[in-house]
Amino acid sequence: MSNSYKHNALKNTYVLMRHGTSLANDEGIILSDPKKGVSGYGLSATGKEEARRSAQKAKEAGMLDASVIIWSSDFARARETAEITAQVLGAKPITLTQTLRERFFGDWDGKENSNYEKIWHDDAQDTDHTASGVESVKSVLNRVVALIEELEQTYTNKTILLVSHGDTLQILQTAFANVPLSEHRPPQHLHTAEIRLL
Repeated sequence: MSNSYKHNALKNTYVLMRHGTSLANDEGIILSDPKKGVSGYGLSATGKEEARRSAQKAKEAGMLDASVIIWSSDFARARETAEITAQVLGAKPITLTQTLRERFFGDWDGKENSNYEKIWHDDAQDTDHTASGVESVKSVLNRVVALIEELEQTYTNKTILLVSHGDTLQILQTAFANVPLSEHRPPQHLHTAEIRLL
């Protein structure tokens, strides 16, 4: 796959949502290992309120309603965000998928989140890099694009909310904007619980 994603016109509307502030965010650590992230490190009290507020705002703006189809990473922080959002919107139960999981950060997992800058520096040089066991930018894009292609085969004229993680969503958004993947960390990064059109 090239450094951007050439896609056909989409049959559905895709909306992105980053999880709310998590316990890992509060601790200032990188938490990407599924063995820890699926069962633990869910939302903080602040994160739960962020998710409610963001979902309510999207509802009031007419961006999302009860008809939305919600797919979420199975990490606790994303799952809880999706469940709160579904409750606010009165939507059907969410669907969990490993495809929307956090990017795996390899040897950096459990380390201080200031180390993200080192990873992103390497990303800017090479979107195929797997230094220190990090999942490459292109690998992240490939798995999320595969999900969108599956959803395109399944649904038509639906609004689909994808609840996921910072890097996963930034990489996806960058590719769909036809911006080089090496530039996936723009100033306009997704904030916790932020909802944004793909």
